[in-house]
Amino acid sequence: MRKSSLTRGHFKAGIDAVRGAKLRSFWTMFGVIIGVVSVITIIGIGQGVSRQVTGQIHHLGNDLITVRPAQLHPGGDHGNGSVSLLSDSSGLSGTLRTHDITTVAGVKGVAASAPLTIVTGKVTGDQGNYDQGFVIGTGTDLDSLLNQSVAYGSFLTSDDEGSNAAVLGPHAAEALFNEDVPLGRSFNFHGQRFIVRGIFNNFTTTPLTQETDFNNAIFIPNEVAQDLANNAAPTYEILAKPSNPKQVNQVADSIQRALDRSHGGQSNLSVSRGNQNVVASQDILSLLTKLVAGVAAISLLVGGVGIMNVMLVSVSERTHEIGIRKAVGATNRQILSQFMVEAATLSVIGGTIGVVLALAIDGLMRAFTDIRPAISWQTVVLAFGVSLVVGVIFGTIPALKAARRDPIEALRSE
Repeated sequence: MRKSSLTRGHFKAGIDAVRGAKLRSFWTMFGVIIGVVSVITIIGIGQGVSRQVTGQIHHLGNDLITVRPAQLHPGGDHGNGSVSLLSDSSGLSGTLRTHDITTVAGVKGVAASAPLTIVTGKVTGDQGNYDQGFVIGTGTDLDSLLNQSVAYGSFLTSDDEGSNAAVLGPHAAEALFNEDVPLGRSFNFHGQRFIVRGIFNNFTTTPLTQETDFNNAIFIPNEVAQDLANNAAPTYEILAKPSNPKQVNQVADSIQRALDRSHGGQSNLSVSRGNQNVVASQDILSLLTKLVAGVAAISLLVGGVGIMNVMLVSVSERTHEIGIRKAVGATNRQILSQFMVEAATLSVIGGTIGVVLALAIDGLMRAFTDIRPAISWQTVVLAFGVSLVVGVIFGTIPALKAARRDPIEALRSE
């Protein structure tokens, strides 16, 4: 009973020591707080963005086939939205050719296909020049390939081929005409007048990636796009889907062989499936998350070093107190426990504050950005547990130093 009472007393003494120097204790915990916040936030962002990217690609369908140049090189800026649906290029010097579009469409088993062709130039609507968007030449199958519905009007049809018809992303409609449903309205592009025949529903976008934000895009028939650019507009991607989703691999291989044949045996074009894009995106995001989380974990070690330094100072300042405690019967183990409790308390409080701040940052991101962090309980437990271990490990040296103090020498100190 007496031993239990003494143990509780040492724990109380350790906690009281932390409370007695609140400002110093806070700055001691600061490194741990920053480390826990960083680890939880970074891992949460990585997992959240990974889920968003995966969800977006799954929305497009695992049977979506993409054809693009095997090596993409920056070739210019086409506005704030990137011009790649599933890649990271914002402009291309290596592009697909017109006969590649025809080749893909003619492959046996391809049910639908559409090119994505960038046309540069100024777009002018009721609100003046539209500098934040971009014009894409495409085919009549694009809406079904993207699994994207039209909110108002209709998408391009075979009757629109060769005509100056256009379908707008919702942000483009707002920017050009300051209204949500500008059906029948017109805008000027390359000196020609285009009539709006449809408005897309809002496209789901993924943060922290350079994927296209089609909300800012203007879609026109591909033939018209090439005519405006004198057949020099770059087609950066071709999308296709098989008639039978279960045969996506076979159809993709057939497309690759057909393109290689049309280019004399080596097309230098890449044909990928939807599931390959999911794996590639997850691998990249996982690597980046681990890299940044590793850097964030270093701050936990820095926090541990801070705890050790402050505890060493505390041992030196409280030498006389240690001598008195030993003189009245405290054992080395009890002195060790007292200072270990102080170090552990600093880590626990710092870890708790860090978890609370990380959850607050998560809420702010969800409220004011497109990022949706995914903070799991495993991540919280991991960060909190590491902070506790760091405190205990780095608190061991000061605690041992305090426990080994000679009581007579300690009593002589002031």
